[in-house]
Amino acid sequence: MPQKTKNTPMMEQYLAVKKQYPDAFLFYRLGDFYEMFYEDAVKGSQLLELTLTARNKNAVDPIPMCGIPHHAAQNYIDILVEKGYKVAICEQVEDPKATKGMVKREVVQLITPGTIMDQKNGEASENNYLTALHEEQEKYSLAYVDLSTGEIKVATLTTRDALVNELLSLKTREVVIDETISQQTKQILDKLKLLTSVQDTKVLTAEVSYVTQTISVAAEKSVLELLLAYLLETQKRSLSHLQKAVHYEPSHYLKIDHAAQRNLELLQNLRTDRRQGTLLWLLDKTKTAMGGRLLKQWIMRPLLDKEVIIKRQAIVENLLENYFERASLTEQLTKVYDLERLAGRVAFGSVNGRDLIQLKTSLEQVPQIRYLLEQLEPKLYAELLSELDPVEDVADLIERAIVPEPPISVTEGNLIQEGYNTELDQYHDAMRNGKKWLAELEASERKKTGIATLKIGFNRVFGYYIEVSKANVSKLEEGRYQRKQTLANAERFVTPELKEKEELILGAETKAYDLEYQLFKDIREQIKDQIERLQKLASKLAELDVLQSFANVSEENHFVRPKLATTSQTLQIKDGWHPVVEKVLGKQSYVPNDVSLADETDILLITGPNMSGKSTYMRQLALSVVMAQMGCFVPAKSAVMPIFDQIFTRIGAADDLISGESTFMVEMKEANEALQHATAKSLILFDEIGRGTATYDGMALAQAIIEYLHDHVHAKTLFSTHYHELTALEEELPKLTNIHVGAVEKDGELVFLHKMQKGPADRSYGVHVAKLAGMPSALLTRAATILATLEGQANEGLQFEMQAEEIKEAEISANDTQLSLFEPELVSSSNSNETEVLAELQQTNLMALTPMEVMNKVFAWQEKLKKE
Repeated sequence: MPQKTKNTPMMEQYLAVKKQYPDAFLFYRLGDFYEMFYEDAVKGSQLLELTLTARNKNAVDPIPMCGIPHHAAQNYIDILVEKGYKVAICEQVEDPKATKGMVKREVVQLITPGTIMDQKNGEASENNYLTALHEEQEKYSLAYVDLSTGEIKVATLTTRDALVNELLSLKTREVVIDETISQQTKQILDKLKLLTSVQDTKVLTAEVSYVTQTISVAAEKSVLELLLAYLLETQKRSLSHLQKAVHYEPSHYLKIDHAAQRNLELLQNLRTDRRQGTLLWLLDKTKTAMGGRLLKQWIMRPLLDKEVIIKRQAIVENLLENYFERASLTEQLTKVYDLERLAGRVAFGSVNGRDLIQLKTSLEQVPQIRYLLEQLEPKLYAELLSELDPVEDVADLIERAIVPEPPISVTEGNLIQEGYNTELDQYHDAMRNGKKWLAELEASERKKTGIATLKIGFNRVFGYYIEVSKANVSKLEEGRYQRKQTLANAERFVTPELKEKEELILGAETKAYDLEYQLFKDIREQIKDQIERLQKLASKLAELDVLQSFANVSEENHFVRPKLATTSQTLQIKDGWHPVVEKVLGKQSYVPNDVSLADETDILLITGPNMSGKSTYMRQLALSVVMAQMGCFVPAKSAVMPIFDQIFTRIGAADDLISGESTFMVEMKEANEALQHATAKSLILFDEIGRGTATYDGMALAQAIIEYLHDHVHAKTLFSTHYHELTALEEELPKLTNIHVGAVEKDGELVFLHKMQKGPADRSYGVHVAKLAGMPSALLTRAATILATLEGQANEGLQFEMQAEEIKEAEISANDTQLSLFEPELVSSSNSNETEVLAELQQTNLMALTPMEVMNKVFAWQEKLKKE
């Protein structure tokens, strides 16, 4: 009968290591494989599509296991981390040859969704942020790091909404928390489907002191220490590339919350979730991965500082005016690799020879870039030039030390240039001479023995040997060679002289490989000392890359430099257009429009047919604001623009799946966010507010919101609506102006002019839009008939209400003057049904009924009156 398995020393070691990392897949190194056992094996085999086997198959409780080749591990790690799991890499940390018994193994790195160093192809321009969170007195200290670049930032957030917005904007996938986090906050993190990692201990190291030295707020220091403790514990290596933490205030940038970012399609297309059709897609002409990442950051955080905006504009204009220099600059930047991540790999110890050649190639472009900027306008580029350090000592070191085309491996030689190290050159000479001697020996022995097929070979077990085929062995004189190995078709021999040369050659080769690896590590350490210089250079090259991208996009699309209003919130855009839509449709197909919001106008009330371009008109203004405050030119013939502090949007209908809220609730919440937090320097875009509820409810809410914005908020607002009744507000609200999208009927067909015109729209065109959508003709004919009937009933009802109101006013007047304007019997006896209808009308709250219920009431009243 099978016996219950007793754990072997190896499995005892595995279980001890696994106990330290219960929430991670443990990749346990055995020879050339990483093995997984127990639940890791069962789940891992499913996720990675591996064959599940068992250890001790004949035992009562065989241990599930599966394995992967160590050289292919990265692909499997990527799959697991992409799915939101952690992977602990357990390696041998002793030389098996020098160890008796079990070889010691330890986890050398914990790879998590927030600590990925190597980005996949196509993700080089993406940041991967790990976030840490500390909660104290209803305030949230938040720190985030991109481990691959060393960028660290920290902020204090005062509301839970601000926290959610920041986490969503950063697209962070992992949050490190401590014991201060409340249950409510944990629930939010769960709803956002973020991997949370608990870090209890904090450590004080030189790296921690360096990173936190510029931060003075105690809670922010605490969250930084939490973040760094997690990194040190999981990565188990030098983090010298981490930059000094930078405190940032979200209020120092144009605030665009996550809902507005989505509505405006800044980074992600609402329909496809991809970047095509977004502002990023339009503006990204960057040539470096770090420029691509910086462009995203600038889109997410446009500026409020007018001076910095003007500096960026001036550089864009200068590059725009100097085509040939800009073309040369673009060409030089194309040869610059990802300096930020190269520096990170140097510090991390994962850099190889090819990485260093990329680093050298990048540094070699800097002198030419400096020369181009000096030729343009040195004063304008003074700040950039001061930071464009070519780091020539590093470039020279790599030039002298690393061969032009190094192998990927750093431990198997052929990496270091000849002439860099005298001892290494001697080993190489011995290897070359030894191999030359072997070739000469082979030729000599063939001649002496008369065996043309005799050859000298090598394998790792027997070393160098002389091989003679079985057919030719008889030609050898007795005792010439020492027999070493017999094969099916050949015999292998050695000689004392050959063994002596073998020792010399192999000794030189082993020593050369060991020395090359040691020299490479020394070179890496020398470069590591210059990481701060490399990071500063990378930052300025990224900035220059984004600015040349702005210049190229502005030239290609005929954008103009906006003038920034100095003392007022006046906004005047002449012939503006939606830059993304125009790019997709083509310039000839897009109709440009003006946007005029002078000091005396706060609200533009927009009416017009559905599908006529109202939402596009609103979005194009918001995108122009974002572009202007990034320092880019804008899509218009001319533009005068203020600096806005916030953009609020309510565009499109969508349920909030995270909160489980309906479309209308989301609509009201987003509207409330603007009403509560907007200032006179904000921009508000409200599209069809109130359409998610009954007509009168919606209209009442829409009007109340407009009045509140007008009387209390004073923000520049674009408010589109299908409630034509609201256009009457222009007579009551002095800072509200009606505009509409032009449309004409031609031979019964609706033609959108896509042009904004003054005044309100004269009617709605819902049935026409349905026709454009391709609905069946019978349905459209029926809809037109119903529409005519409803409009007729509505008019009759309106006339009747007016008549009833006149009677009521007359009665009031009669009571006031004590005179009878009507004969009593006319009201009391001859028209009793009319009296009953009037009584019902007075008692009915029309605003509490749906449109259909109102129509039914009117119809019933009509029928009753017809009976008289």
